[in-house]
Amino acid sequence: MSSQTPQLPLVGGRLALNFVNSLRQSKSSNLEDFIRFLEIAGVVSPERSALLLHLPEADQKAVDILLSRVARLGKSLRQIFSAIVRKERIAREWVEPINEILRITEGHDELVFENGEWRLEFIAREDGLDWLLAAIARSAAEILLEGPAARLRVCANPVCGLFFSDMSRTRRRRWCSMARCGNRHKVAAFARRHETHRPAA
Repeated sequence: MSSQTPQLPLVGGRLALNFVNSLRQSKSSNLEDFIRFLEIAGVVSPERSALLLHLPEADQKAVDILLSRVARLGKSLRQIFSAIVRKERIAREWVEPINEILRITEGHDELVFENGEWRLEFIAREDGLDWLLAAIARSAAEILLEGPAARLRVCANPVCGLFFSDMSRTRRRRWCSMARCGNRHKVAAFARRHETHRPAA
């Protein structure tokens, strides 16, 4: 994320959930925040990230198109994930931005050896920038296909709104993370209990 945006912990457990959460955190679609998210999420290497951050100097039009697709996909995924959490119908038009990315980013995964370790990198068929959204679109498609099995939840903190996949053993996870929202809730509840038991002056 940019220096102005606090780094969002990847609490979602799935790439597409972390993507939507990152957009909620940054509250704007700018290239730096998006590329930093891709780097933190392991979609691009730090070296590739550094190169991508110089794109506006080379091709501002391509960057603008990419950012409009980022915003469109983000809005669509928020609608889809909210509907899954609430067990509501998913509108076909919400799915179109996912299919659009999947259609134009045909390619393949390839094992790449870098910095002494292997990692999987997506190699796009096209030369455009849409490949940056390919892994996110595939992650979203998998979540949609899994439906209830994806165990999608939204943080119980009403001012948070971050999505996560509940892979806890008990399936009763309530918070995006204990550090971010769970502990705050416990501290606030403790303070409220002690406030009501405090004797009047």
